[in-house]
Amino acid sequence: MNMSVQDDLDPVTVEVIRNKLEGIADEMGIKLIRSSFSPMVKEGFDAAASLFTIEGEVLSQAMSVPGHLSALVPIVRQFLKTFPLDRMSPGDAFILNDPYMGGTHIPDIGMMVPIFHDGRVIALSATISHHQDLGGMVPGSLPTTATELFQEGFRIPPLRYRTAAGEDQTFLALLRKNVRFPDMLLGDLNAQYASCVVGIRRIQEMADLYGGTFLQHCFASILDRSEQMTREALRRVPDGTYRYEETIDNDGVNLDQPVKVAVAVTVRDGLIDVDFTGTNPQVAGPINCVPAAATAPVYFAVRAASGAHIPTNGGCFRGVTIHFPEGSLVNPLEPAPVNSRTAALKRIAVCMLGALRQALPDDIPADAASQLLVLIFGGTRDGGQRYITGELIVGGGGAGSGLDGIDVIDTDNTNCMNNPVETLEFDAPLLVRRFELAPNTGGIGQYRGGLGVRREYLVLEGSASFTHRGERHFFPAKGFRGGGDGQPARSEILRKDGSKVDIPSKMVTTVAAGDRIIVQTAGGGGYGDPALRAQDALAADLADGKISAEALTRDWRRPADAPSEPADA
Repeated sequence: MNMSVQDDLDPVTVEVIRNKLEGIADEMGIKLIRSSFSPMVKEGFDAAASLFTIEGEVLSQAMSVPGHLSALVPIVRQFLKTFPLDRMSPGDAFILNDPYMGGTHIPDIGMMVPIFHDGRVIALSATISHHQDLGGMVPGSLPTTATELFQEGFRIPPLRYRTAAGEDQTFLALLRKNVRFPDMLLGDLNAQYASCVVGIRRIQEMADLYGGTFLQHCFASILDRSEQMTREALRRVPDGTYRYEETIDNDGVNLDQPVKVAVAVTVRDGLIDVDFTGTNPQVAGPINCVPAAATAPVYFAVRAASGAHIPTNGGCFRGVTIHFPEGSLVNPLEPAPVNSRTAALKRIAVCMLGALRQALPDDIPADAASQLLVLIFGGTRDGGQRYITGELIVGGGGAGSGLDGIDVIDTDNTNCMNNPVETLEFDAPLLVRRFELAPNTGGIGQYRGGLGVRREYLVLEGSASFTHRGERHFFPAKGFRGGGDGQPARSEILRKDGSKVDIPSKMVTTVAAGDRIIVQTAGGGGYGDPALRAQDALAADLADGKISAEALTRDWRRPADAPSEPADA
């Protein structure tokens, strides 16, 4: 980059272009969601879109799943390594999902297209979607009992998915034969490509207006500015090394063995080094997490600590270094299974924020439930029609200084939506009998932790494979500054014959007509001394059903000599 050119750029023009780039990424994201077929994407929003520079740095990103956006970075770099720019042609599209070649887990397929102007590539357009099924041992390709990657589904190395002449029909024929719902999969792949094409058209329009070379100079300026602003913001974090540990319930295979995540965050002069030494060695079950995925919650925490005023792009992360010990939970050796890696991602995010909270205690709240409960139902209706559908259910947020935790909120590096009841019942022979806040689940404190949710399903016909990928059943979200821990999650199956099956966080089983599944997610940690909670806040919680009269007496009783300051004292 010629610095004299960058120095001469009109800052107003650069800012106009930056905002335009963010608008393009959001338009790509909307196109992706609205064009997709699977419930995980069209209802759950489990997808993302982004623009990249030709060096593989994030240029702008849609308002979507943060974990996916960061995960696109190693995917795009793998594409650039396998298919250099001089080997790309207009109309090309590349895909991959292999976790050991830049991907995150089998269901997430990344796609990238080059953006040409005047015969050369000036930017890259990319998307990633969680696909409803990619084969493997269970419908939905999320077997919590997997012990090797080969059981999880169809692996795709970096491939040229299509050219200007269209899709590779040989590859599509192979793909169709290895998944349970090929039309749904191909529909979602077409949605990804359509989203990427939005990026192509809009960037080419900008290049026609400003010139391709000028645009690339602006790209460099935008990234450099975010780097500078991030460094400045992080300098307010006191220098030092801050540590935090969290525990995952189990790995899905060895159900009585908890798994540790440990993080040491060193801050020095606006730079951050993150070291996962001390984290559990890789495990038999599928909660292992490859570095391409584990980077996402680290980047999320850096953005959370540096401030929302900074434009999010690759420049924000130039000052971040990460050490993933080889053979550990966060850097497993192939072919370790990884399909349930969200459990590790969520704990990494909690550890990152918990470590930084030691340096910024007034800015970072108590631990959130930070769980993404995934439920997958796949079976056959009485008439013989096959179906598959999924749910993404979350818990409560952590309370902070002056604020209660938010009830039932997706936190940290995921940002998904629940599947509406009407859609779920249309897609599958299920009846949702209850969908309600779970009272008393938020941690007690001067500020109460956010509540979890309770949801109950009745299987109406046939039988179905049922996958439950949960967390926080045994290790609740911690409170802060005297606040209580949130309540743990719990789930059970009530069989038609009257028997009950307790779900130990993770399970793959079969459910049949008449069976009921009841899930309750965890609450967030509380903040501050419970004796200081304002009486009007307690009265409102009681009136709203967020706490019960019994819990009010048991957990929130105020000693006779305790002060009664208002909540904002």
